[in-house]
Amino acid sequence: MSASASGPTPDGSVAKLIEIAEKPTLGQRLISWASRPPGRLYIPACSVIGLVLLFEDSVPAGHLPTFFVGLGAGLLLAGMGALRLGIALAVARPMIRHYWLRWISAPLIAFAALGLAVADVPLQLRVQASAEQLLELREEVADPTTIPRNGEWTGLYSLRSVSETDGVTHYEVADAGLFQPAGLAYSSEEIPVGVFVPGQDSRIYEHVSGDWYVWVDH
Repeated sequence: MSASASGPTPDGSVAKLIEIAEKPTLGQRLISWASRPPGRLYIPACSVIGLVLLFEDSVPAGHLPTFFVGLGAGLLLAGMGALRLGIALAVARPMIRHYWLRWISAPLIAFAALGLAVADVPLQLRVQASAEQLLELREEVADPTTIPRNGEWTGLYSLRSVSETDGVTHYEVADAGLFQPAGLAYSSEEIPVGVFVPGQDSRIYEHVSGDWYVWVDH
């Protein structure tokens, strides 16, 4: 009888060891995961979601699809980061000190995105970049006239229509507003903000910069 037929094969021994080896528990998997610093996927994912939220802020009164995507993904990433940090603080504090830059990257991205959004910087920059083309379009509108635009781009905005009412030019931006139509308004005269303005239907205005405003139809 040959040796190969009488004794266990190396492959069989390895397979037996794999079979009897204990599988790691959920807690062990979490500890192993949290014992490593945020990787090359987590930080870029935070950057992408930060850009999504900045784009949402650049749309007058918000943009519903990107709002839900940014909110959902942002909460998921924040929860993952908090869980990971809590476990790492309990079992792997030296690793946090050693990779401190990678650990603070995600919070810095979040604070930067929130700070820019609260200050309306994305909206102001996008309006400024589009102002020249929007004002050129304004010259084609007479009071009280509405010109349909059907999604044509003017500057960095896709417009549904442009209209003039009592010296105020209204640009209805496609897909703007979380639940109500919204857009931009231009007026050389100051417009009261946060209240209904006589002669402007059910619109409420918020100041952006200079002579530019955001309007929301209530």
